[in-house]
Amino acid sequence: MIFALLLSVSSALESQEILTLKQCYEMADAASALASEKEHHSGIWELRDRNLAKGWLPTIDAGGSFVYNSEVIDISNSLGSLPIPGIAEAIEPLPHEQYKLTIDINQVIYDGGSIRGARELEMANLRINEKQTEADMYNLRGQINNCYFNILLLQQQKKLLTSYLLLVEKRITSMQSAFDNGMILQSDIDIMLTEKIRLRQQMEENEIKRASLIRLLADLTGSEISDDASLKIPDLFEGLPADIKRPEMELFDLRKEQLDAGMKLINSKRMPKAFGFATLGYGNPPGNNFFRDEFAPFYIVGGGVKWNIFDWNKAKNEKQIMALQETLIDSRKEDMNDNLKRLLETKNSEILSLTSLLSADEELIALRKKITASAESQYENGMITATELLHEINSEKQAAISYEIHKTGLALAKVEYLNICGKEL
Repeated sequence: MIFALLLSVSSALESQEILTLKQCYEMADAASALASEKEHHSGIWELRDRNLAKGWLPTIDAGGSFVYNSEVIDISNSLGSLPIPGIAEAIEPLPHEQYKLTIDINQVIYDGGSIRGARELEMANLRINEKQTEADMYNLRGQINNCYFNILLLQQQKKLLTSYLLLVEKRITSMQSAFDNGMILQSDIDIMLTEKIRLRQQMEENEIKRASLIRLLADLTGSEISDDASLKIPDLFEGLPADIKRPEMELFDLRKEQLDAGMKLINSKRMPKAFGFATLGYGNPPGNNFFRDEFAPFYIVGGGVKWNIFDWNKAKNEKQIMALQETLIDSRKEDMNDNLKRLLETKNSEILSLTSLLSADEELIALRKKITASAESQYENGMITATELLHEINSEKQAAISYEIHKTGLALAKVEYLNICGKEL
């Protein structure tokens, strides 16, 4: 009887706003303050990558200097001993002052892969930051699940209480007719009226709790949610996956890729470097022409090679550090994988238990419906009191509520199982 009334209540709710758990996930992802982090990380990477790419462009520096030398070469003293009249007087001593303004240009020709390695390392850092943001956002789903399924349970309880209230009101109307004909006492009606008041109190309490959770869900999703929105139980497949693909697990793999990129960068530092350079200047004396005591332009061009042939084992030590870090990453990944597998086993046991309870609930509800129908007949024939009839109706209602609790709990357990695996709904 209760389920027949429940169907009529459910059909009346079909016109309400329907909200799914997946929609809540999507709204929360879009509204989360973490959502903008990916764009910021991408912007930071782009700027750093541009700067690294400019390592292939020539560097241009301006400079200037003034130098005073207390001692300079005086060729006139050396030439004065030569048997050439007037030669010493013709050669002026070199100036003590040197003035110079320059533009220095340096161009990388071969860097041993340092720039490429640094860019690869920045890309690895970007992937890690993005995946870390994804993992932080993923953890928000646990809060949404608890809120969503509590609302869902209250929603189902409200339907049951509404249908049960309709049943009690129908019984009161029937009793009132019987009382008017002198077939029952007023106390029988009072028993049902007391139950009606109690039901209304439960419905008011249900509505207060539901409104509070709706506001919390709205805060978590950053969206307006109607007070009369109808939440839908997720449609889940019977078979549950066993493989784990959590963002945190992927983060371990990305950290290892980061170490690989760092290893390449260390190797590139030991490679020879080739470069070219040029200096455009204006000074006195110009360039290295110390015999010319006047301001004039000059230039210098050239090239060079650098090769750090011995670094006191710094690169070797850095590689050993990275090898130890990789071992730590593997250890942490294995430990997390074991923990997640234990959680899956526990959650799977919970799913099996709730499935068994649901099967028992269905049998119990079928029996309770028969008992309630029999009690209705017995009351009509004066074989039991109104209190006894109410007891049987309450037992059927409680069986229906237990069924909804186990049904909602089973859906939550399956969703949590998927979240532990890192699978989408």
